[in-house]
Amino acid sequence: MTLDDLARIIAERAASDPETSWTAKLLAKGPDKCAEKFGEEAVEAIIEAVKGDHDRLVCEAADVLFHLLVMLRSRDVTLSEVMAELTRRQGQSGLAEKAARPKE
Repeated sequence: MTLDDLARIIAERAASDPETSWTAKLLAKGPDKCAEKFGEEAVEAIIEAVKGDHDRLVCEAADVLFHLLVMLRSRDVTLSEVMAELTRRQGQSGLAEKAARPKE
């Protein structure tokens, strides 16, 4: 499965009944809940990375990718937009890219 496949599945499930689809249920709760769930999964992945539990990290990383795409969907951000941004950054030093960001 690719990230494109996963994004397509999420888009399909977004139109499902929230009573029968976790994806539709989460999206129905809005972007704030989607972001919260993504954050929870990211923290769980960090914990498993620190613990060094390979198999649990694989599972949590899968959850992170899934919930990232759900969160993006909740804000109408497509995977292709994110990939285009990564392409734009390609060939540029990460340090140079970070230095070029507008100061907040």
